[in-house]
Amino acid sequence: MLSYQHHYHAGNHADVLKHWLLLECVQHLQKKDKPFDYIDTHAGAGCYNLRSVEARKTSEAQQGVQKLPWAELPELAYYRERVSTDLEGDCYPGSPLLVARELRRGDRAWLFELHPRAVVELERNCSRKRVCHVRKEDGFKALLSLLPNASRRALVLIDPSYEVKSDYRTVVSVAATALQKMPQTMLLIWYPVVERSRIKVLEQDVKKAGLRNAQLFELGVADDGVAGMSASGLIAINPPWTLAEKFQKLAPALSAALAPDGKPRWRHQVLVPE
Repeated sequence: MLSYQHHYHAGNHADVLKHWLLLECVQHLQKKDKPFDYIDTHAGAGCYNLRSVEARKTSEAQQGVQKLPWAELPELAYYRERVSTDLEGDCYPGSPLLVARELRRGDRAWLFELHPRAVVELERNCSRKRVCHVRKEDGFKALLSLLPNASRRALVLIDPSYEVKSDYRTVVSVAATALQKMPQTMLLIWYPVVERSRIKVLEQDVKKAGLRNAQLFELGVADDGVAGMSASGLIAINPPWTLAEKFQKLAPALSAALAPDGKPRWRHQVLVPE
């Protein structure tokens, strides 16, 4: 259960999608002065060396963030600004570090991770007294203990590795319980497309759970059935009202830029209406 290490995959096409949309959500929440809490259930190490043995073994960043034709994708300017310095140093920031850098006075982050190596690195990369709280805990359980929070504003990223196949069902049940505790939570469920059948079940579970205002954002780089991860997506509950339009505008060019064959593959779908 603790074998997954994101060091092999940092900066890949899934990170591009996930972190672009995550930063869009942070920007939206920060349009109001009222603070919010960021909760990352599977935070990882926080920052990754793209020159490491692990990263060089897969070279996934070279087919992901390092491949992006930034000048042709001006809609990614904010994301580019947040990762450019890291990339110049052959590093890539994970979701907890990206959000931690954006936190204002009063905002807080709760970062959960169980992998022993990742927790040590996460503490080093992201911990800030009274602002970013790093915990070696089960993020699924910890999320539910934090809601409802004092500000009644929260952004949640549920991002397991799915090495435990039951996680495809667990993410929905945990999300449903979290939203019962605080319905206005902005909640993001990341998923990999390795077996399309599992994603179809995931979508049906979201619908059956009645997670209102649930939208799916998916970006692919290959056709289903190829070896490995052909696509990834976020199921966003209570997303910014502008997110769908932004995604639909950029997704064709972004997916084509990341796909080896230059073919756009993307989906946006309202799973459960508001």
